[in-house]
Amino acid sequence: MTAAVFAFSNNQDATATEKPFVYSVDKFADIEILRYQVSDFEKLSLKQKEMIYYLSQASIEGRDILFDQNHKNNLTIRRTLEAIYINYKGDRNTSDFKNFTIYLKQIWMGNGIHHHYSEDKFTPKFSKKFFVDAVRSVQTQCIAIVRPGETITKFIARISPIIFDATLYAKRTNQEAGVDLIQTSANNYYEGVTQAEVENFYAKMKNPADNTPISYGLNSKLAKEKGVITEKTYRIGGMYSAAIERIVKWLTKASEVAENNKQREIIETLIAFYTTGDLKTFDQYAIKWVQDIDSQIDFINGFTESYGDPLGMKASWESLINFKNIEATKRTQIISNNAQWFEDNSPIDAKFRKETVKGVSAKVITAAMLGGDCYPATPIGVNLPNSNWIRRDYGSKSVTIENITEAYDKASLGNGFAEEFMWSNIEIERAKKFASLTNNLHTDLHECLGHGSGKLLPGVDPDALKAYGSTLEEARADLFGLYYMGDPIMIKLGLLPSDEAYKAEYYQFLMNGLMTQLTRIKPGKNIEEAHMRNRQLIASWVFEKGAVDKVIEMKQRNGETYVVVNDYVKVRALFGQLLAQIQEIKSTGNFEKGKELVESYAVKVNPVLHAEILGRYEKLHLAPYRGFVNPVYTLVKDKSGKITDVKVSYTENYVDQHLRYSKKYSVLPNYN
Repeated sequence: MTAAVFAFSNNQDATATEKPFVYSVDKFADIEILRYQVSDFEKLSLKQKEMIYYLSQASIEGRDILFDQNHKNNLTIRRTLEAIYINYKGDRNTSDFKNFTIYLKQIWMGNGIHHHYSEDKFTPKFSKKFFVDAVRSVQTQCIAIVRPGETITKFIARISPIIFDATLYAKRTNQEAGVDLIQTSANNYYEGVTQAEVENFYAKMKNPADNTPISYGLNSKLAKEKGVITEKTYRIGGMYSAAIERIVKWLTKASEVAENNKQREIIETLIAFYTTGDLKTFDQYAIKWVQDIDSQIDFINGFTESYGDPLGMKASWESLINFKNIEATKRTQIISNNAQWFEDNSPIDAKFRKETVKGVSAKVITAAMLGGDCYPATPIGVNLPNSNWIRRDYGSKSVTIENITEAYDKASLGNGFAEEFMWSNIEIERAKKFASLTNNLHTDLHECLGHGSGKLLPGVDPDALKAYGSTLEEARADLFGLYYMGDPIMIKLGLLPSDEAYKAEYYQFLMNGLMTQLTRIKPGKNIEEAHMRNRQLIASWVFEKGAVDKVIEMKQRNGETYVVVNDYVKVRALFGQLLAQIQEIKSTGNFEKGKELVESYAVKVNPVLHAEILGRYEKLHLAPYRGFVNPVYTLVKDKSGKITDVKVSYTENYVDQHLRYSKKYSVLPNYN
């Protein structure tokens, strides 16, 4: 997956006769909440609308799973805070209550007590006394939350340190070198085990001669109980059964209105996986899913991405319901139709290229519902499946989520960001003219070709890069896209209008990697998140390697720092060199080389530059992170109960949506 940075929109404003769509919904802490518009939903057939409705219900049902995966106490804390918010009879205008509300909104945004991006634990700005008094004031509503036989006093004593002690469960996913990544991470994928025990447990399962290995550990929690390490599998009858049963109920309804038999079989195979937890069945589902390129409705539902596990094995639950944007997909079809040319002409060593590129498909989609690890924060592009051998033998499916990028663009108009951080009017005007197009095209290339390019040499363990795997994989995909953005083939294929356009993406990427993404980092912190590490790695490496020729400079003007690109052609050549280096690391499974590259370029932050960037950003009054509220779908029935239509509305606000989700879709027990 990839994440949005910022972009400009070339779309025209709504006409005077149309009511403008309001994108910005709420703003708190470092977050702005947006809406996204599901354009052309009304053009779908009734059957397609029904399918989206059922799939959207399934996407909300998995919300509790992600909360629990992120931390074992998340559900207990969220339910306690919601009980206070709904039932509190005290003064809601006090600073304590207002700060309490912000904290609750942050927890919804992060799907738990840790920030969705930095993964640091949230710091409450309300007093402990306020919290204790508030819990006692609504203790009747907390009865279902406390443990059996636990008094409210003991409950408060158990929960308070988790909220107020900054050193307890400080990091959801720790990537710091030289420490036990499992024992220093607060996520709930492991319990009572060390990093060495986890690695040994799964190493014993793997067969180096297996050319089609399952994704070991993908859908389970690994725990030590009475000295024995066991997997608790996510399935019906196993862990998270109550939520999975409801997901399956809606998937079953969706299968009954599937567009075709292939799509129905995909859903039925996914249901079989949820029923058994068998990872071979998951591979069968992934193979069928990646081969379905004809259906207009598509979805992601399940245990998919492994960024939340420091070892890159366990997958978070996520969902994305969408339908094809037929007109915009013409762009990605051009890319996928030429996938073999891109692979053959890649600047990597020939022995690491795929001789035959199989099954690469790409499309531009309209998101209809976000769920799990795609909500409230969501990527702007997706490339799946993650299994290397399925990519090798069957290909991959890539999407660019254009109505999400549109929401980002519309909400960014006139916010002053470019004027503050770009070197001159040349970069600003180039961005206004081309950045929306080039940002989407880079996402297309990243997802469609970047992740699917290259190959592992025979016998190389897909997990060989361990904690550095996610960063290096994102860097590899980004570099593939960046390298080809500056290739004349982009103009020849009609994907870019001129040889100036690619420079907008190059400048934005380098400025972000060297400077502006630091707005997301707290003073004194290193970079932890894989996508942010990837961007700094690329920008810092290119800056250093091009220093002699002054390919890129960091110039001062009025005491402020700017990125200046002097030679875009040489920048492209450096992108190609780094791509070749990272591809070799991945293809050979060279952990030490990967570690050296990431630790040297991707982690450390210049504190002086960081302080400057934070100060300049603060005066713009912008939020560095954005999340979304979902639309609401409603079945329309006639007097006999027959479904006649599905309506979509955009009136629900951020607070009401999360409270409704918690009331209607929360069935998992408080495990802790």
